Amino acid sequence: MPPPSPRSSVDPLTTGAVGLAVVAVSSSAPLIAYAAAPALAIAFWRNLLAVAVLSPFALVRRRAEFRRLTVGAGRREGLFCVLSGVALAGHFATWVPSAQLTSVATSTALVATQPVWQGLIARAQGRPLPRVVWIGIAVAVGGAAVATGVDVGVSGRAVLGDVLALTGGVFAAVYTAFGERARASISTTTYTTICYGICALILLALCLVGGVRLTGFEGRTWLAILALVAGAQLLGHSMFNYALRKIPATTVSVLILLEAPGAAVLGWAWLGQLPRPYALLGMALLLAGVAVVVLGGRRSEPSALPADPTPLAD
Repeated sequence: MPPPSPRSSVDPLTTGAVGLAVVAVSSSAPLIAYAAAPALAIAFWRNLLAVAVLSPFALVRRRAEFRRLTVGAGRREGLFCVLSGVALAGHFATWVPSAQLTSVATSTALVATQPVWQGLIARAQGRPLPRVVWIGIAVAVGGAAVATGVDVGVSGRAVLGDVLALTGGVFAAVYTAFGERARASISTTTYTTICYGICALILLALCLVGGVRLTGFEGRTWLAILALVAGAQLLGHSMFNYALRKIPATTVSVLILLEAPGAAVLGWAWLGQLPRPYALLGMALLLAGVAVVVLGGRRSEPSALPADPTPLAD
């Protein structure tokens, strides 16, 4: 997979989109904890309902772009969208079960290794990261581990859960890397419609094969799912995907880690879950690592492209 083109300087609109995305994805864990439904079913519905919201607009406004992705050189760009959806489904299918096999804290901390895999992918693409960025990644991932109170299990069941959580982190990095390639030339609406659609189809197949219940939930659960669609999926994932046009995938992966302190604040305000003292230390390390990555990456990044013509509404 060849490296994407260099980006232009980050504009206030992209900065705002990232801030909105962090706040939106921070609501994911509290809402999933609140919803009385299998997590894999929740993942399916949040992707399917997001496609239901996006597709009418996409098919009307982006019909020519969809056609372009089916012919000639456009097929390669369409393939990136499809592969991104496959990777997103892989992320959900591995990380969600991991939380049932190992502790939630360990699962969360191990999947937070996504920036490490993202950095290795960037290096494989011929884009070696500055040493200061690697230092920031290490501090951020370490902070995420401290914040979640990671504990290493020793049973075979826990080890399997640990492996699945790590695999979920790898899939998340691959999802972001393919999204970075697709967003270099495809609008956010077209990309997310295809990506979420492919992800929903794969998750549906997994739910059917695994006998995961998809219906019959209480009203509060459906409200939580709708809130996940509006927040974590459309305003969270989609805004991060929008930002991939201007911000490298490695930096986006580190910024996603800000979900941890955001979820902690929401969990405290909504569910009364007061963070432990060591969690506050971990969050401080996480924030410091994010700052190092953002500032270090900004100094080393060339600016060659004109501004993204795709409006935020896409």
